[in-house]
Amino acid sequence: MRLVRATPATRGADPNYTNRAAAEPGDHALGRSRGGLTTKIHALTDTATCPVALSLTAGQAHDNPELLALVDGYFGAQHSGEAVRKVRLLADKAYSHPSTRAALRRRRIKHTIPERDDQITRRKAKGPAGGRPPAFDAGIYKQRNTIERGFNRLKQWRGIATRYDKYALSFLGGVLLAASVMRMHNNPILGDTP
Repeated sequence: MRLVRATPATRGADPNYTNRAAAEPGDHALGRSRGGLTTKIHALTDTATCPVALSLTAGQAHDNPELLALVDGYFGAQHSGEAVRKVRLLADKAYSHPSTRAALRRRRIKHTIPERDDQITRRKAKGPAGGRPPAFDAGIYKQRNTIERGFNRLKQWRGIATRYDKYALSFLGGVLLAASVMRMHNNPILGDTP
């Protein structure tokens, strides 16, 4: 009888849980903020407070760079379509950057974003060369609470509020599941209304 040793090629594939390098961020969407290690959920919500587009970043990441990725992911390549014309993006001062406003204008997305105090001061210091302020309707801006209420509904899920998952992909899966259940609950076709 002759013994044959197994070569690495005949041992089988690596286990699935170690093969996450392609989609899993290196930091697992964990980062330091004032509260310690945290994950930030970036979301677009509809008027019924249901998340329609989601992404994760580390807790110390700024909100503004994620906005255009969410908008592009939600609308796809149809930026000039009918669906975009019916939308108005409401965002807080964290998104008040000239490049963000210009990118939204290029995509033909109407937006209501208040101007930050430092931007107002800088524009006024330039005098007439500072240009005119961006349009802002305080009445429309009052509806921005839908995103806050959407996050409150999302955080009702204990696993979302505390993030027990080690991997960002697992956590994002839980967030997407919660968002799907929220959407199904608000769908009048299914018979449930808020």
